[in-house]
Amino acid sequence: MHVLLAEDDMKLGKLIKYMLEQNGISTEWVTTGDMIYDYAMYEDYDVLVLDWMMPKMSGVDACKKLRSDGYQRAILLLTARDSIEDRVTGLDAGADDYLVKPFEFAELMARLRALGRRSSQKIQQDMMDLGDFTLDRTSKVLEKGEQVIQLSPREFQIFDLLVQNMGIVVPRDIILDRIWGLESEVSSNNIDSYVKLLRKKLESADGQMIISTIRGVGYKLEIK
Repeated sequence: MHVLLAEDDMKLGKLIKYMLEQNGISTEWVTTGDMIYDYAMYEDYDVLVLDWMMPKMSGVDACKKLRSDGYQRAILLLTARDSIEDRVTGLDAGADDYLVKPFEFAELMARLRALGRRSSQKIQQDMMDLGDFTLDRTSKVLEKGEQVIQLSPREFQIFDLLVQNMGIVVPRDIILDRIWGLESEVSSNNIDSYVKLLRKKLESADGQMIISTIRGVGYKLEIK
């Protein structure tokens, strides 16, 4: 199992990471909430273990952002908040499970095993047929027959966003917000450059998908 742990308490984070790895679970550990999204979208984790209260972005806000962008893998929230309202808030944000601090490590392991089984069952659902292409969300690879079209992490994120809105114009501002965040210094020219690279890869495969530019608005992905 491969886990991303987001915990800003250095002592607790170090302990959880150590215990998980002692139990054969590969673990990457981040200490600020703004790192969660980038790590989760770039790397294939079986489960995300997110502390609710994190600096820069809370675990629950990171969970909401991931789910709004189509993230499918399991998410477990860790928090000292134990009211029914807080549990509902966490689950409504897209978390699959909720564990209240302090907790026994054996319970954390049991919940991770359960979520890991559930997450592995979703892998086949991550395959999408797009005309004569197949998109594998798990490996972040686009295929046409036996031809593999490798996408960079950013290219994959943009392409996946367009796929989720097939036939609909996706404004540049939406792409900027979903992929980089509105406060980033990325410009429209950067987005245009990534789309240009995507177009070249689709055209080189001689496929049926095209990315149309809607002048002054954004982009639209269509199957011929």
